[in-house]
Amino acid sequence: METTRQHKVARLLQKELADILQIERRNFSASGLITVTMAEVSRDFSFARIYLSIFGINDKQVVLNGLNANRKELRFKLGQRVKHQLRIVPEIHFVLDETLDYIENIDKLLRQ
Repeated sequence: METTRQHKVARLLQKELADILQIERRNFSASGLITVTMAEVSRDFSFARIYLSIFGINDKQVVLNGLNANRKELRFKLGQRVKHQLRIVPEIHFVLDETLDYIENIDKLLRQ
């Protein structure tokens, strides 16, 4: 069960990381679109799992690996943005959210 504080911190991280990824888009995906769909924060606020949807790129795993390789830089930029709201900036881990791909596949199968 997620507490109210966890939910608020997760929404803050989701919003700020979406802004950071929009600004840093050229470094990770030149032609694609990266959307932060959800964020989950651990009870002690030391770890955050960030779910991403990646559109317009054939090899999504390469983009995801690039983001995970640059976690420290992204965490630093996140820390600069939320330094007045959070005492601890959580470690972030990016996960591919494939629910939209799954929905699109089901929709395509139903049309056939």
